[in-house]
Amino acid sequence: MRVHVVSDVHGNSGDLARAGDGADALVCLGDLILFLDYADHSRGIFPDLFGVENADRIVALRTARRFDEARELSRRLWSDVDRAKVTEEAVRRQYAELFAAFPDPTYATYGNVDMPPLWPEYAGPGTTVLDGETAEIGGWRFGFVGGGLRTPMRTPFEIDDETYAAKIAALGEIDVLCTHIPPDVPELCYDTVARRFERGSAALLDAIHAVRPRYHLFGHVHQPLVRRMRIGATECVNVGHFNATGTPWVLEW
Repeated sequence: MRVHVVSDVHGNSGDLARAGDGADALVCLGDLILFLDYADHSRGIFPDLFGVENADRIVALRTARRFDEARELSRRLWSDVDRAKVTEEAVRRQYAELFAAFPDPTYATYGNVDMPPLWPEYAGPGTTVLDGETAEIGGWRFGFVGGGLRTPMRTPFEIDDETYAAKIAALGEIDVLCTHIPPDVPELCYDTVARRFERGSAALLDAIHAVRPRYHLFGHVHQPLVRRMRIGATECVNVGHFNATGTPWVLEW
């Protein structure tokens, strides 16, 4: 059995269309939307609306952890724009292209930079969307938990710790734990380029110790200090920043 795994697609529909080549199934761990590319500030919904100069400014503020100033800049820019309307229109354009690129079968969950209410409109019959749910793939039980935890970034799909933990608990015994965010382990949460810790989940770490899945697969941290780490019986793997690499991570058994 061969499964390809991607995360943090962020608009890379071209490579996504080839991500399932040679695989029995594709697993996607979320963050399909490209709102702002931190490597190329000319790409994404934000620079399309407000220009590259403002994208440069907001990235600089966020990187410096000056979140209040970044939010104030964002408020000024959006003040004369129907934010909900134009954002949804842009996201719909991206989702139409990205979901069309998914191979059959695809198993997908949400990232923190996603809009889950729109997914049912775009997920075709070959795409199974799971969140706090399981699927059997090649005789192994895969458990999926989508979204991220609340942060000062206030991305679209952040949820409280208790709700997130309840989704993990609902999975039960699993062979492969699939999430967007990592467990709360410093080496797995630190982004070496952004120079900050992303939020990991303590409940995920507890589940790894208690359930002992074969693998825990995740993304979210684009340039992690450590991409792979064994915790007890579980191999924890950051499957990579697909937007930048265009290459899926491969799981075979």
